[in-house]
Amino acid sequence: MNDNPNVSSRPDRKVIERNRRTQMKALYSELYSLLPRHSSRESKSLPDQLHEAASYIKKLQINLERMKEKKDSLMSVERLRNTRSRMTGKVPKSPQIQIHEMGSSLVIGLTTESNSRFLFTQTIRVLQEEGAEIVNAGFSVVDDTVFHIINLTVAIIGHESAPDHGGGRRISERLNKFLNDADE
Repeated sequence: MNDNPNVSSRPDRKVIERNRRTQMKALYSELYSLLPRHSSRESKSLPDQLHEAASYIKKLQINLERMKEKKDSLMSVERLRNTRSRMTGKVPKSPQIQIHEMGSSLVIGLTTESNSRFLFTQTIRVLQEEGAEIVNAGFSVVDDTVFHIINLTVAIIGHESAPDHGGGRRISERLNKFLNDADE
């Protein structure tokens, strides 16, 4: 037998290195799979895949910054409109919400002023955070009032025949809190 410690650890190093390479290859593949698909189905080299991923992330960062700027711009316009309406004596109406629960389905009626553009979007965001599946949504405009209707399903926890009343209650509480905070 060989008493040299380097000989016995040599296969271990090879196995460790092979496992590391396998893991890195799997991680590269996972990263590349997250990129939007392009029309070319040719296989790309690893450096090309990494370059494409880096470019895509940079593009997303630029789009995010652009969207933040647009949101800030729209929010300042909204604040300006609210300030003008207070100065003219026209008091904005509070948003109103009605929630009807039918088993695992909810129907939400949201009534806002036409200049409250972000309430609907933020309402959808809250619903998605709560894991609700939005089936459809629509709106109608009458004068300065917008009536939104949102139909959604709430995930049922537990037995399939037992509706999750807690999910509907939780969504109702979050939406009411959100609208109360938005009203202030």
